[in-house]
Formats: sequence, structure tokens, C-alpha cells
Amino acid sequence: MTGVDARTVVDASTVVDSVPDPEMPMLTLADLGVIRSVTETATPAGVAVRVAITPTYSGCPAIEEMRADIARGLSDAGYGPVEVTTVFSPAWSTDWISEDGRRKLAEAGVAPPGPSPARPSGPIPLTLDLPSHTVRCPQCGSPATEEFSRFGPTACTALRRCTSCQEPFQHMKEI
Repeated sequence: MTGVDARTVVDASTVVDSVPDPEMPMLTLADLGVIRSVTETATPAGVAVRVAITPTYSGCPAIEEMRADIARGLSDAGYGPVEVTTVFSPAWSTDWISEDGRRKLAEAGVAPPGPSPARPSGPIPLTLDLPSHTVRCPQCGSPATEEFSRFGPTACTALRRCTSCQEPFQHMKEI
């Protein structure tokens, strides 16, 4: 690429859209729906990029890793300076996961979330009840599944098992 600026080959949005989620690396941050905006500004120091992200929830332990991965990807592509900000409003919802992201979750053996429940704006109530909807097994497609732990390896997932094929799997909870 001698004599060619990397930014003419890969724009900032493309770089940001390709960054994998640190907790669910089968998804990109764009698949997950956490990228709010990518803004480029020409400066004497180069092309500055500002990225706004919304974490899946306010206490997300991966937010610092997301910021670092985005900044590293943009820096490696020749951008700088880079600023990654966090935006909490509107709050993230599993409805923001792309169709491609839902497909990737299922291919990785994670049952994708259904539509998030309709609720008024404001704080999200904490409920400890088991989900009342059907979660299909990502292995065999059976609707005969049961939740055995409300919390999986990440706070966004629950652990379930299929009573037809007996396979355990994760389900990304609707938020």
C-alpha cells in the first residue's frame, strides 16, 4: 500500500462495524447494535474519529474492552486521534441486534432473543420469574426447552436445555 492512505481503502465506519464483541466474538459490535454513530473530522493531526456506543446494560463489564478494540482498529487503519464515548439514552435493547447477528448467534448454538417486551419508558423492572415464552433449541429446533439457570456466562444470557435432544445451550435474554 505504498503511497496509498489506508483511509482511502477502508472508511472509519467499515472498521468500526467489523470490531468483534469481546464477550460474544461470533458477533461484531454492529451486529449487536451497540454502535450509535461514527463521525470523521479532518484535523492537522490526521482524521479524527468519534464513535458513540451504547452498552448492552449500564454495568457491562466489557465496555472498556469495546472502547479499546474500536480505538485499536481505527488506529491500525491510520485514523487518529480516536475518541469513543458512551451513550446511555436511548437504552440498548435486544431488538437492536441485526438479523445477521441473530443468525450468527443461532449458528454458534446460542438461541437468539425474541422481541423485547413492550414496557413504558423509564427504569426496567427486575423480575426473577422464568420466561413465559417459548425458546427453541438452536440444535434441533424443538420448542421443548427449559431454563436451568437465569444467568449464563454473561449477564445477557440464560442457560437452558432441550428436553428433546438433551443438549444444553445459552439463550440471549430479551432486554
